[in-house]
Amino acid sequence: MATIPITKRGAEKLREELRRLKSVDRPAVINAIAEARAQGDISENAEYESAKDRQGFIEGRILEIEGKLSASQVIDPSELDAGGKVVFGSTVELEEEDSGDAVKYQIVGEDEADLKQGLINVSSPIARALIGKEEGDTAEVQTPGGLKRYEIVAVSYV
Repeated sequence: MATIPITKRGAEKLREELRRLKSVDRPAVINAIAEARAQGDISENAEYESAKDRQGFIEGRILEIEGKLSASQVIDPSELDAGGKVVFGSTVELEEEDSGDAVKYQIVGEDEADLKQGLINVSSPIARALIGKEEGDTAEVQTPGGLKRYEIVAVSYV
């Protein structure tokens, strides 16, 4: 299985979700199933069916997170020394050449991506266009609205 890159912050978020699923959500759904069973006939008990569905979701998510964590390569961006190049985990300040709009993105793993927080997936078109470039370089990104050119203003590792 290939390793999945993830930042230190992203790995901590997954570990916290796993802890919550195992110590809070799993016991709660077990109790809900027990209460629904205590009500008698479970063949037509909607609460029982709902609790069983929720249990299936929780167990599936636990397996998914454990698999991702076991296959992950945790990268601490603050410990990177990429010589000013854009790499996984780096934070990049860009300026769109046509409009002059400034944006700031951190390149992260799939589970961490959140555009509203400036976290972009390493496999996104803009991240792929930026990887390997340096401050002062121009990256061209094909978007649904056409080709956009971004100048890399700054690269940092935080």
